Amino acid sequence: MSSLIDVARDRTAVRGDALARLQRLVASWQPLADLCFADLLLLAPVDDDRRRFIVLGQVRPTTGQTLYPEDLVGMVVEDSERPLLAHAWSQGEILVGGGTVLGSADRERARVECIPVRHDGELIALLTREASTTSGRRHGELERHYLGVFDRLARMVAEGTFPFERDEGFYGDAPRVGDGAVVLDDELCIVFASPNAVSSLHRMGVHGYTNGVRLAEIGVDEHVVDSALRALVPVDEELERGDTTFTLRAVPLLEGRSPVGAILFLRDVTDLRRRDRMLLSKDATIREIHHRVKNNLQTIAALLRLQGRRLRSGEAQEAIEESERRIRSIAIVHETLSRDSRDVVPFDEIVRPLVRVVEETVSTPDLRVEIGVEGDAGEVRGDVATPLAVVLNELMQNAVDHAFAQGGKRDGHVRLRLERGDDELILDVVDDGIGLPAGFDLDESKGLGLSIVQALVEKELGGSIEMHDDGGTRVRLRVPLAPTAPVEL
Repeated sequence: MSSLIDVARDRTAVRGDALARLQRLVASWQPLADLCFADLLLLAPVDDDRRRFIVLGQVRPTTGQTLYPEDLVGMVVEDSERPLLAHAWSQGEILVGGGTVLGSADRERARVECIPVRHDGELIALLTREASTTSGRRHGELERHYLGVFDRLARMVAEGTFPFERDEGFYGDAPRVGDGAVVLDDELCIVFASPNAVSSLHRMGVHGYTNGVRLAEIGVDEHVVDSALRALVPVDEELERGDTTFTLRAVPLLEGRSPVGAILFLRDVTDLRRRDRMLLSKDATIREIHHRVKNNLQTIAALLRLQGRRLRSGEAQEAIEESERRIRSIAIVHETLSRDSRDVVPFDEIVRPLVRVVEETVSTPDLRVEIGVEGDAGEVRGDVATPLAVVLNELMQNAVDHAFAQGGKRDGHVRLRLERGDDELILDVVDDGIGLPAGFDLDESKGLGLSIVQALVEKELGGSIEMHDDGGTRVRLRVPLAPTAPVEL
């Protein structure tokens, strides 16, 4: 689907600040479509040919039916289809007329209102209101007031005062026309309140008001509207009344540069804020769980150290030390997860503490091992990070135990190289030791460490592992970013 910027740059003469103004208009025009119960199209001359126009943007109303369920952006409208466009462009005024529904095979008619769009006094585009001539909603008080506000905003578009220079448009939890609207005059007196707005006022504790009274007289803070009228830009605010939370958006209505009233949109976001608080509480709980798990794992590791010191068997001490290192590697992952509400971790924050743990435990007076890290694996999900941390711990430990065996080098180097592809992680563990034994076969290896590595990489992470001589030993892991089922060791 083509964007406004792409179409404008490829097919029109609109550039620079004028193009930025059209972007702001498209970001802010949903309430205009809702207020007039009709589709809006944004058009500009094709290559400065004022008899051919191209559709740069469209918006459908949420308060009524659309004439255009299909995407019209990029469609070229010839003068024969819509002569009103060329007339409106040449006169530079708001014109109302008729035309065929664009793209209609049966030549269905539409009521069309053409509104000039200006930037710094120069005509840069046309905004059209497209409404069916055969169907529509019955006009009551709500429709009359909404159309009146639309007419004022349309004149502001023609004058160049809408969209506002400082307005980010309607995003997120901002209230919309259908949520409830209150029309105000320049004295902040209520001219009209929609049924949904009346319901919101009731939930705010406002009952029995009449048109013509000021907001302050019925207990509603006028600050947001007063700020909008003084600054001549829309102002957003969040208001709490007891257990109820509302978002308010005040849009000034201007004549020239003078305020002549405002429209106040209201939305009850009580349930949204309650869910936000629940999510924050849930995130805090998850972080606390990871923190406690980390503490418990560190306690277990400390107990294993105490137990290892009491053992006389060298083999038993070695087994205890290996178990302690595995537990500490898992604790590092939980410590990292405890600092973030998301279930992903920057893997670099796990690798470097893991390297320090291994360096501290393997360096002796007879052997000094330097472990370096290159590259970046990016963010990794927790269910991938935990087994991967154990795997790297085992591989680094295995390199130290076997690559730099007694009688070998007194100084050794191990390099971890991390690379993130589109759908997998690639991790290399490379040492400059004595290399693999003759006839080595990973599938036939009986060591516990490599058995753990193979089981975690291939079965739990769904990856692959390769080992070969490369001036030492190189181990390459390929791990898909989507994990498989948990492994049974």
